[in-house]
Amino acid sequence: MRMIMAKTGKDVTRRLFLTVLLAAGAALFAIRASALGAEGDSPATASPAKHALDIRPNPKGDWQADLENVRSVLTSAAGALWAYFPDRQLPPILVEPRGGPITLFARGPAGEFRVRLNTGDNYWSQYSYQFAHEFCHILCGNVEQEPSNKWFEESLCEMASIFALRRMAETWKTNPPYPNWRGYAPSLRHYADDLLKNTSMPPGGDLAAWYNQNEAQLRKEPCQRDKNRVVAAVLLPLFEKQPEHWDAVTWLNAAPSAKPRSFTEYLTQWQTHAPAKHRPFIGLIAARFGITLPEAPKADPAPAQEGKPFLHSFVDRMDILLSVALGCRGG
Repeated sequence: MRMIMAKTGKDVTRRLFLTVLLAAGAALFAIRASALGAEGDSPATASPAKHALDIRPNPKGDWQADLENVRSVLTSAAGALWAYFPDRQLPPILVEPRGGPITLFARGPAGEFRVRLNTGDNYWSQYSYQFAHEFCHILCGNVEQEPSNKWFEESLCEMASIFALRRMAETWKTNPPYPNWRGYAPSLRHYADDLLKNTSMPPGGDLAAWYNQNEAQLRKEPCQRDKNRVVAAVLLPLFEKQPEHWDAVTWLNAAPSAKPRSFTEYLTQWQTHAPAKHRPFIGLIAARFGITLPEAPKADPAPAQEGKPFLHSFVDRMDILLSVALGCRGG
């Protein structure tokens, strides 16, 4: 009798374990489907709707302007850059009219990027200038790290503002957000031209010599707009000639560091993490600073195998456990 009860108890326990395990398995497959669906929908094959930007100016903000007009301007400014990131998707971007310009490191409650401007009314050129800069920080990853090389990102984002204004000036001639806004196109171009006109360029455009003289100050204080704009003005022709390489900034901060790095080390890590198609262009940027980067591998880096996100590690372990319990694990 005891043997029968013991056996029955073991059977019940085993059935209970398998029931719980199978339930966990069902949940696992649901999680995996959701996780892989989010990743498997690669941006390269995503629909235009998924690639579209979701920019949300705060309806309670003191814009002193029509909210839909504000959204249209911000979308146009970001779109001048976003056109060169066909394989990326971004969470929504929450925008406030005051308290900046700044892109906060802290995300919104659902992972949204949070941008604060310092503008209002119908100053569309100023909106565009400020938001294109902050959008560039988002494209660069908006990573909090040791700031010795932050000046370079600031310079790229200053260039992004000028690049966007000049592109918008062209597109608004024929395809503005609203037909009656065609007349704003020259104002956008004048705003960009004034920024460049007021920039003290290095003699002969020699950025390398200028950088050697200003490196210490840049590493100490990254947000010096007059100096950031010098770098922006020198690099702008490279990006206007080959705008498809804007996408390279996706990997600018792919290896954030808590310790100071030389600028050469920073650029080398950028080149190493970027896809092979962007590496010569990054080398060209380095050359403007008088820096020769080590020869990078010609192939794209293999996907990282270590440090999987928690969800993937959990899913992998549950897959193994479920396979063993059901007797379907090979070997």
